Amino acid sequence: MKKVLFITYYWPPSGKASLHWPLKMIKFLPEFGWQPIVLTVNEDTFSAKDNSLINEVSDNLKVIKTKTFEPFDIYKKFTGKKKDEQLIASETISTTNKKLAHRISIWVRMNLFIPDARIGWYLFAKRAGEKLLKTENIDSIISIGPPQTTHLIAHSLSKKFNIPHIPVFIDPWVDIIYYRNFRRSKLTLVIDNYLEKKVLYNSTNSIFVTKTMKEDYIRKYSFLKDKSQVLYWGYNEGDFEGMVSPMKNEEVIVHAGNIFDFQDIPAFWDSIKKEYDKGRNLKLKFIGTVAPVIMRSIEAAGISKITEYAGFLPYKEMIQELNKASYLLVCVTEPRHVPGKLFEYLRIGKPIIAFGNDNDEVKHILAETNSGMIFKYDDKESDFFNKVKNCERNFGSIVIFDRKNIALSLSKILDSTAE
Repeated sequence: MKKVLFITYYWPPSGKASLHWPLKMIKFLPEFGWQPIVLTVNEDTFSAKDNSLINEVSDNLKVIKTKTFEPFDIYKKFTGKKKDEQLIASETISTTNKKLAHRISIWVRMNLFIPDARIGWYLFAKRAGEKLLKTENIDSIISIGPPQTTHLIAHSLSKKFNIPHIPVFIDPWVDIIYYRNFRRSKLTLVIDNYLEKKVLYNSTNSIFVTKTMKEDYIRKYSFLKDKSQVLYWGYNEGDFEGMVSPMKNEEVIVHAGNIFDFQDIPAFWDSIKKEYDKGRNLKLKFIGTVAPVIMRSIEAAGISKITEYAGFLPYKEMIQELNKASYLLVCVTEPRHVPGKLFEYLRIGKPIIAFGNDNDEVKHILAETNSGMIFKYDDKESDFFNKVKNCERNFGSIVIFDRKNIALSLSKILDSTAE
């Protein structure tokens, strides 16, 4: 059986959503002739923990863990947070926090940590990877980013040992949406663009989790045209087996994942208030982190009393909450963004209310599967619920997003690099 080294910063018990794709690829690839080995960190101290995910890791899987330098520990001290206090992603890049310590930490993060705040893992992982490759016959290397530091580690190992490298882009590198409202110096951008181009040029194949992101990268780097693929985020069928929708006397609108300042939808909050005042038993529920701007906007709309902030939930519990929902809410960050949770939403089968500007890819997926509708952030539409309530999903168009099918496609890409 051929061997593939996965380099991923996030690994159980980390509850980071972006580990679900590699976790399931690693689970299914042995069925298609590839034995994974994992290189990761000892502990991801930033993300919330989900110990249930440890059960997803096979006892036969070789996992190499290394130390890392985690700058968010320093961030806590610098901003006056307790050592054991859980950081909230939306708060660490909030534009509404005007405290000097926060503003300085943002500048440092945007300009001194290149390509990202996980660069402190580079030397530890590189040394561990070199030691491994001297003893194991590895046929290919896959790196999962962000953090994009993983791609630099994989690139170094690929060049030194002449092993094919396949970077997987869950989000863009240099112009990821989180940088939108922050200033990065010209020198920082020159260095970051150089690193991005170097990794992609050396790659045997590059994988993007959205079609629009792939097309955007090909416009930037024409050499990617014949060596890039789209493998969607997908869902894991096993997580939904035996699930039955419960009877309920209220209509719950659920948003899962992080929601940031720039994803505020006041018109939708107002529509919830209007429907509630008409007598509908509506409830709004957030699973994950919620930015301060969103909370204030919800309060201004007068729906705080029917809003629940559940915080982080283990993955299986999150799926159960989606199943209890009447409507599923998703906010798209930009035209290249297809949120990972969208695929769990598709599989659950509840009507999806999406918001995003100029995102034809999400619009197409929702239309093809008849699962919901996407509206613009400034849409003054007041009939959001009626427009989506009669959607009857086309399951035949959804099953292609099962991660076992995606793992099969990944195995064929790996096969082509090993020929």
